[in-house]
Amino acid sequence: QVHMVESGGGLVQPGGSLRLSCELSERTVRPTAMGWFRQFPGKEREFVAAMRWTDGNTFYSRSVRGRFTIARDNAKNTVYLEMNSLKPEDTAVYYCNADINAKLRWGQGTQVTVSS
Repeated sequence: QVHMVESGGGLVQPGGSLRLSCELSERTVRPTAMGWFRQFPGKEREFVAAMRWTDGNTFYSRSVRGRFTIARDNAKNTVYLEMNSLKPEDTAVYYCNADINAKLRWGQGTQVTVSS
């Protein structure tokens, strides 16, 4: 059973930066795509960013484009979310996901809090 391990959340001041990581437990598995969602209290998860594994194409939500960058390390089967110019409204639980053989798998979530 492939699972995903997230890390990198925490507390940061407005304007600061954080980098989230998400590693697939199995190095031999190749996802079709990996990405990040976030969830605000009382709301459904919303799309943040994604990367297609075959060609590296990236996709971003309008609210984070230009501030967040999704990247990968193929050798480690890891996807990163570099978050810059963070705003209080970015405060949420961030989840990574992976499309593996047409099934979506989710990480456990990591809290990001942007506050002074």
